[in-house]
Amino acid sequence: MLRFIKSLFSINLAPRLSPTAEVELLEGEEHGFRWRSLGVDPQFTVPKCHLLPGWYMLELGLVHSCESVNASVYIDTGSGYNEEQRFFLISNSDQIVKRLLYFPKMVRSLRFDPLEEAGMFSIEHLRLQPLTPRFAQGLLARRLAARHPGFRGLNRQEVLARLKTDADTLGRGWLDLSLAHYAETFTRRCRGRDYQEWINQVEALRLPAPQSAAAVKGPLISIILPTYNTGIEFLSACIDSVLAQSYPNWQLCIADDASPDSRVRECLSNYQAMDPRIDVVFRTENGHISATSNSALALAKGDFVAFLDHDDTLAPHALERVCEAISNSPHAQLIYSDEDKINRAGYRFDPHFKPDWNPDLLLSNNYICHFTVLKADLVRQVGGLRTGVEGSQDHDLLLRCLPHLNADKVVHIPEILYHWRAIEGSTALDGGEKSYTTEAGIAALKHYVASQNLGAQVERGVVPNTYRTRWNLPKEKPLVSLLVPTRDRVDILQPCVDKILSLTDYQNFELLILDNQSTCQETLSYLAKVSADPRVSVHRWDRPFNYSAINNFGVRQAKGEIIGLVNNDIEPINGGWLAEMVSHVCRAEIGCVGAKLYYPNDTIQHGGVILGVGGVANHAHKHFNRGEHGYFARLSLVQNLSAVTGACLLLRKSVYEEVGGLNEESLPVAFNDVDLCLKVREAGYRNLWTPYAELYHHESVSRGSDDTSAKRRRMDGETAYMRERWGPILDSDPAYNPNLTLVHEDFSLA
Repeated sequence: MLRFIKSLFSINLAPRLSPTAEVELLEGEEHGFRWRSLGVDPQFTVPKCHLLPGWYMLELGLVHSCESVNASVYIDTGSGYNEEQRFFLISNSDQIVKRLLYFPKMVRSLRFDPLEEAGMFSIEHLRLQPLTPRFAQGLLARRLAARHPGFRGLNRQEVLARLKTDADTLGRGWLDLSLAHYAETFTRRCRGRDYQEWINQVEALRLPAPQSAAAVKGPLISIILPTYNTGIEFLSACIDSVLAQSYPNWQLCIADDASPDSRVRECLSNYQAMDPRIDVVFRTENGHISATSNSALALAKGDFVAFLDHDDTLAPHALERVCEAISNSPHAQLIYSDEDKINRAGYRFDPHFKPDWNPDLLLSNNYICHFTVLKADLVRQVGGLRTGVEGSQDHDLLLRCLPHLNADKVVHIPEILYHWRAIEGSTALDGGEKSYTTEAGIAALKHYVASQNLGAQVERGVVPNTYRTRWNLPKEKPLVSLLVPTRDRVDILQPCVDKILSLTDYQNFELLILDNQSTCQETLSYLAKVSADPRVSVHRWDRPFNYSAINNFGVRQAKGEIIGLVNNDIEPINGGWLAEMVSHVCRAEIGCVGAKLYYPNDTIQHGGVILGVGGVANHAHKHFNRGEHGYFARLSLVQNLSAVTGACLLLRKSVYEEVGGLNEESLPVAFNDVDLCLKVREAGYRNLWTPYAELYHHESVSRGSDDTSAKRRRMDGETAYMRERWGPILDSDPAYNPNLTLVHEDFSLA
């Protein structure tokens, strides 16, 4: 297969070329390449092709070196190529992607842009197939129901009816409105420039309306601001951002750590004289940031204290939003917001849209960071800032507050309220700039683990300023019952079973193969052979396929106190996979534990489940390359998620039985694992995903795809059940963020 460094070329289809033909890219003279059609008339490049008006399905398979690319098709209906007649779709490497196209007029030629910028690619598959209007409209409605938030929970007939009603109401053509909504489900992959568009088009609409200071009432918030030799330009911008707050009931507590630059003292003194809400203390000797923060804390009179770095800035409505959060959650002890970075010129970039309260992610890194507001009494109760952990003193403070916090006492404001200054030498610009921060973070975590007698070890994570907490296994290692449903297909079952038996370091397990009406003699022979292993037993389930019922049957046969749901197309990669998962599932507060799964081509198949993506749920970071760290390193961090896939899932048998197991009646095939996780979460446990248990997953290779009308009806019913049972949380996953997309799995902007 040839590869090219090229981002633009045109396709002109010949009159005698079948629109369903596949094509191949070859070397040539014009533009450095030419097309050859496979099995059709070779006059492929004759520019007299006309494609009739109507519906088509575009299928594209690209192999490229990028994480994901935005591919585009332009059509020329007589007036040349233009942006209004452009169709784009996200292409993940080595995956066939599809998009409906509607041509309102005769098409003279097509132009295909595989990449938006120069890069390496090759074309594996390209097909354009005409469709009947009825079939195409059914596909359109199905995608809107699955991926468009405005049609979530509707069946195809309801989607089509809604479209016609909305078109009449808006005075628009039905087809025009339908295509516009369909195009919205193909949001381009997030790029740097997209954040500027988001600021202008989304954030600007959410800004609070101006109000008089007298109308804004609430608690006194004391802002802790330690300074040391800060550049006057940035220090002034920082303090000015406090003075610009729409919420007036604040106190700015500044402690200067004996700055040798006399201009810092002069600047601070001037601001102190300017506003009585500003209090300043000048330390006589340098003590570093923890001691200086404590000096500022000693000035605080407020019910809450907020932490601001000396060169960062607050959004003008930051304290107003904090006040609203406190009013709506009177038991709040910790409030935090989303944040972005800002450079010397004031350009904002790299937004961090965070999840809600996520204790295990906090053990992996300080995801809360800025803007942090804590109940003043709590800060004093834990002793303020601790010396000896400078560089991670804020993380250390949160960890010492952790035993006093739970989800009811923590409020996350999903808005950018804090701008972190990214200049040369700052951690904002490069997490590796200050290596001592990682060591300080390890010290903070070790202190927390020891103080709580947690029985764990702390070590560096694979990304700067991230950490891994290794939880000790019990002295008496619990028996794990691994349940593997299967039917025939020994070619996928045998690698799964053999790898589990040969590669798993954790030895106290039993493997229950749940045979669902296998008839293949080779499979039956293998089952007879492998059952000679004392760790393996075969149990017959002689009924129609029902994933939930089969596993519930398996749980009743299981002897272990831990249940493992394992698909028959799973293959372990690292020997410690099961020990890692068991170490978490033995923690009393943890419910379901999921693993990091890869497709056979070493791209991500499962990095946890995000609710709402695609309508009900989908896998985080799907198709990212192995070795990528994902959105703010979340592909490399242990964290709490609302759900994980049942392809490889562990939980205690007592918890499984407490929530009633898998739903056999309403969810026989799909979403039963998500439903189980949500029931476990509802029962008060935290679900968890770990990147340190790695396995391959040959997804759905044994069951097949939902490609028949009966399977689609079943899927529609399961989708409707999930929407009815879990609708609110599906639309606002606490482990995600409402500013991130529910269309794709890549954490791009909504």
